[in-house]
Amino acid sequence: MMLKRVLPFAHSLLEAAIKNGDIAVDATVGNGHDTLALANLVGANGKVYGFDIQQDALENAHRRLEESNLNERVELFLKSHDQIESVIPAKFHKKVKGAIFNLGYLPGGDKTIVTTPDSSISAVQQLLTIMPPGGIIVLVVYHGHPEGQIERDQLIQYVKTIDQKQAQVLQYQFLNQINHAPFVIAIEKIK
Repeated sequence: MMLKRVLPFAHSLLEAAIKNGDIAVDATVGNGHDTLALANLVGANGKVYGFDIQQDALENAHRRLEESNLNERVELFLKSHDQIESVIPAKFHKKVKGAIFNLGYLPGGDKTIVTTPDSSISAVQQLLTIMPPGGIIVLVVYHGHPEGQIERDQLIQYVKTIDQKQAQVLQYQFLNQINHAPFVIAIEKIK
């Protein structure tokens, strides 16, 4: 298949941007799949900062990282992703080369605990402030639930307002899929 599915496409963008020694952000740790992928990308000299508001998510990610002996590359925070700028030390701000969000709820978790447009948009704004040119923000938008549709609409409205001189914004979506298939919004910082 020439067209990549949503998650492999998201990961390919991160792989192109993040190198050994870089800083990366998993803005929604979830079960730790993206955290693990980022830990591999940043290498032994880099660092991943992971955020989630659910202790279960952090525990799941911790176990996954431990199985791969990558715990030392990752710092997990029981905090909302809208605190990225204050949590990541200022000395690393211009080294944050990639960030990923999986918006919605924790797979296998409490479906009433969801990401919200205000916190997600704030996190994107903070990342655009602290990232160097060439940094990439990847949002995987799961909108198959009412709150997800609200977040999707507000997020799309917001990213359309980002100055094209500051960043390029891409939407990657399969248009003939049923049941509100997830899609990617990718934001590459230019300056």
